[in-house]
Amino acid sequence: MNTATILKRSELEHGAESAAARLPGLLVAAQRIAANVVLGAHGRRRPGIGESFWQFRPYTSDDTPQTIDWRQSAKSDALFVKEREWVSAQTVCLWADLSPSMHFRSDKNLPTKADRAATLSLALGILLIEAGEKIVRLGIDGAVRPGATAGRLALSQMAERLALDIGTEQAPGFPAFPGSLPRHGTTVLVSDFLQPVPEIAAALNVFSERGQSLHLVQVLDPAEETLPFSGRVRFEGLENEGEMVIDRAEDARAEYRGKLAAHRDGLRTLAATHGWSFAVHRTDAAPHLTLVALHRAIGDRQR
Repeated sequence: MNTATILKRSELEHGAESAAARLPGLLVAAQRIAANVVLGAHGRRRPGIGESFWQFRPYTSDDTPQTIDWRQSAKSDALFVKEREWVSAQTVCLWADLSPSMHFRSDKNLPTKADRAATLSLALGILLIEAGEKIVRLGIDGAVRPGATAGRLALSQMAERLALDIGTEQAPGFPAFPGSLPRHGTTVLVSDFLQPVPEIAAALNVFSERGQSLHLVQVLDPAEETLPFSGRVRFEGLENEGEMVIDRAEDARAEYRGKLAAHRDGLRTLAATHGWSFAVHRTDAAPHLTLVALHRAIGDRQR
């Protein structure tokens, strides 16, 4: 066995050990968040096979007598049929950004953005699986990863891969999502989305081309929101952007916040143009609140 092979094996073993150590915490955190959210199956708001009542409609010649709701029909001279809501499963693709910029946290008591993105994605996966939906994990490169799509096996595989990917060195930048995504499906992307808006728009163009219902969740550290620093501060980029020294950080605060607000407005406009949803989550905020809104947005888009 040559030296390169030994080093590679050692690297893989170290990565596996780190992932194994991280996995229980990631799963527990995701399960705890999901437990705080009580949601049922996604209604499709169109007739079909299901248990939930949707609406009454007039009886037609195409209906069988067995479908008539006699109690409702007795209230008038017309015959009515009770329709039930279609609740067939949908498939949701999940992607968590684990690039270098996501490994930032301003306080040791806060999770990194990568940890929170992974936890939110896994917690959403738990809710979707419990609601009878299917999940597909997108890798760090944006490509569809093979594996189980339903049940505990799907969640286990997703958790294991996320735990491993968090501890793996990633290339900077936004991935070029491939065109192999399912048409007219649903995808959730969790990232800090701090790249230039035109660059993000170009990367997400494939979702528009394939008629995807896209949900963007921007995860930021509170320090990235407020720039709370004072005095002389050296800022160092995590994705080879270099460094910058500001003599009086407090003097740059207003301009910084203005640029962040403009960037976020650009993301909102991008999402609105395509009929997508956009949400913001801070790592010092309760994750289940974002999860509730995200899960509701996914359900609403299916109606």
